[in-house]
Amino acid sequence: MYNYKTKIKLHDTDAAGLLFFANQFKIIHDAYEALLEEIGFGFGELIRNRPFFLPIVHAESDYKNPLFVGDELDIQVKVTHVGTTSFTFSYELFNQKKVLVGTAKTVHVTTDKATKQKIPLPPEMREKIEALYNT
Repeated sequence: MYNYKTKIKLHDTDAAGLLFFANQFKIIHDAYEALLEEIGFGFGELIRNRPFFLPIVHAESDYKNPLFVGDELDIQVKVTHVGTTSFTFSYELFNQKKVLVGTAKTVHVTTDKATKQKIPLPPEMREKIEALYNT
């Protein structure tokens, strides 16, 4: 499991001061990017130096409790599946009171940069993701 902390900012909310629904995806993507950076596959590294991409092919999100400007979030990211060409992350979002406020899931597929075709997850990345899967 990987933990990511952030805070709801004004630009994350709608006119009522509540988290705008689409921004839950932005927030979990920030957590995803931080996790990749932590395991040595930050997007700068991926885009400049690796022969593959990791597009999201499925995303879903549930909203359990409202979030307001200034709320602090603890996002717990878990690897829930590692396949030949893909992996799945699940996200649980907790506010500063430790209340579950949202959940999400993203499925990522490894594709060759040149051909845009699915390819097996590179061994070095598979090792890092599987290590998270087993924690």
